[in-house]
Amino acid sequence: MTSTTPLLATEDVTVSYSGKEALHATSLSFERGSVTALIGPSGCGKSTFLRSLNLMNREIPGCRIGGSILYHGKDVNTRGVDTYQLRKQIGMVFQQPNPFRKSIRENIAFAPKRHGLSGKANLDALVEESLRAAALWDEVKDKLDQSAYALSGGQQQRLCIARTLAMHPDVVLMDEPCSALDPIATYSIEETIRDMAKRGICVVIVTHNMEQAARVSDRTAFFLLGEMVEFGPTPELFSRPKDKRLDDYLTGRFG
Repeated sequence: MTSTTPLLATEDVTVSYSGKEALHATSLSFERGSVTALIGPSGCGKSTFLRSLNLMNREIPGCRIGGSILYHGKDVNTRGVDTYQLRKQIGMVFQQPNPFRKSIRENIAFAPKRHGLSGKANLDALVEESLRAAALWDEVKDKLDQSAYALSGGQQQRLCIARTLAMHPDVVLMDEPCSALDPIATYSIEETIRDMAKRGICVVIVTHNMEQAARVSDRTAFFLLGEMVEFGPTPELFSRPKDKRLDDYLTGRFG
């Protein structure tokens, strides 16, 4: 029987700030074309874990990431890893939209140009491809040279997703990408997440919205007080939680 290596996995990953452990040993695996939701009350460690997956926590003074983070089977939690290249392949979309103070077109083309892509035809094709992938092309195709700040909040967030997709990542990490958006914009982002998974991208999303986790994710991990308490297929975890702490959280008894 042949075992397949997951696209991304953690083995006993811990995160400490100034010697205080904020995330206890966590082992999870993530497959290509899957969506995994990370849920739990505020301050439970889910965003800390998410940001460890592309070593974003390293930018915080006094932070230490322990354990192994295996990307394509290779441990990237080493001092020698090129985080610039890693974050090209494992992209991040943040809670608040953060477009560059540039045109819509330049928001998409900026990073690919820095990585060596040139030629107007190539760049124009990438801009269209990325905006289509983020379900934004039809709304902005006639105003690509306008400022990204002229867009609505939901459009800005989809632009940030398109900017991430322009680098053709294997993995997209999303930290509460819909928390500042209205229901219509949220629906558009969720459709984009499902489309990303259909194209083989692995998506890991932190969300406080249980309905959203149920709608978009294949598997869910529940965090509490820095511990990953339970992990499994989303329908099973929501309907038949094994740990009482998860049952209490889902039924509103705490959190």
